[in-house]
Amino acid sequence: MNSSIFWYRKDLRVADHPALVSAIKKSAVVYCIATADQIGSPFDTLSEIRQNSLRSSWRHLSDSLGGRLTVIKSPAEIVSLAQKLDVKQVFVSKVYDTHGIAELKAISRDLQVHGIELVEGPGNYAIAPGSVTKPDGTPYRVYTPFYKAWNQLDQGAPVPSPDLDKVAALPNPLTDWDPQFSKGDDVIAGEINAIATLERFLAGRVENYSENRNRADLGGTSHLSHALSHGEIHPRTILARVPDGPDAEVFKKEIAWREFYADVLFQRPDSVTEYLDPKFARMRYDEPTDKFEAWKRGETGFPMVDAGIRQLLTTGWMHNRVRMIVASFLVKDLHLEWQLGADWFEQHLTDYDPASNSHGWQWTAGCGTDASPYYRIFNPITQGYKFDPNGDYVRKYIPELRHLAGSTALEPWEHAHGYSLNYPKRIVDHALERIESLARLEELKTL
Repeated sequence: MNSSIFWYRKDLRVADHPALVSAIKKSAVVYCIATADQIGSPFDTLSEIRQNSLRSSWRHLSDSLGGRLTVIKSPAEIVSLAQKLDVKQVFVSKVYDTHGIAELKAISRDLQVHGIELVEGPGNYAIAPGSVTKPDGTPYRVYTPFYKAWNQLDQGAPVPSPDLDKVAALPNPLTDWDPQFSKGDDVIAGEINAIATLERFLAGRVENYSENRNRADLGGTSHLSHALSHGEIHPRTILARVPDGPDAEVFKKEIAWREFYADVLFQRPDSVTEYLDPKFARMRYDEPTDKFEAWKRGETGFPMVDAGIRQLLTTGWMHNRVRMIVASFLVKDLHLEWQLGADWFEQHLTDYDPASNSHGWQWTAGCGTDASPYYRIFNPITQGYKFDPNGDYVRKYIPELRHLAGSTALEPWEHAHGYSLNYPKRIVDHALERIESLARLEELKTL
């Protein structure tokens, strides 16, 4: 009997899934599996909230598959599993990130030893990384011309969902790893929720997206980043629903930013951990100390920074504008290398995406593509007044400041009772650290 395995990775859906459609068309029986260990990060090393986000996604996917999804611990188990099932093909969606490409190559090589083929189907981008090039065939290094070229390419129509009658449950006891799906009950995830989130966004927030998306206190974003990261919805499905209009165009450009960063990482695989602009590797940085630990706990004494970190620790997500504020503080106020923050985000973000994470950090650090100039140093106080003017976001995530009304919560040191609930004092003087950062930039110019 012609049976195969479909290996779910970061494409946890049934709808608009060309790789799954291909597997079902070419097989009499398809065993659907997912792997718990994430690219570059074993499952056990992830934060509890990120583990639970995966459990929730797997549970909802299993429901869509009639309970026929099996989660195994490691990709290394696929080879032995394929042998036990006597399959000749393992289907998977194509990937473009550094560690993902290396992982698929390794699994493909190990499968080939046993006469089993790894079949890569279309991936999870509207336009595959590497497809958008300048007229001379070279890749774009700047977003705006990339977007113009990307927007002119045919993204295709969503693919109809396949008939799942061929999907079969994995025979027991071929695996004994228990993902304990019930632990993920506190995280809203899954394909059905992704579609519902898109519908809510299109029905309400999209009309004011350009104005409200940067306000940390308003919740004006699409809230689709988790679904895109887990592959619970294809970006093509989203783009097919986006209406015409200036606000919708701004949202479309945000989808394109995600694809631009994926393209940059595909072209420069080392940039997942290395400086895209190598001269910044020569800058003078500090070693992480107790100040870095305070940053990780959300106890820097700067409300917008701490609210962002605490939002991350409690929800597994952080508002994108606040990510910039938090990142700038780490690099420019604490003088630490961006990779430290990127690693922390990877451990905790439920919407973790290697390209967006690494290149988002590099943008703030001044060393990436389209980078914010290094001398642009976010003031964490004025940023609060701009993007949380009434202090609502700060109070939501910092209980020690909830007794302070309005914008007073943004500068507790200016209030007689600002520290009465033991909010930590500021660990640095921002004005002095700004001068120090600019001095280090001048040093770099002489190296």
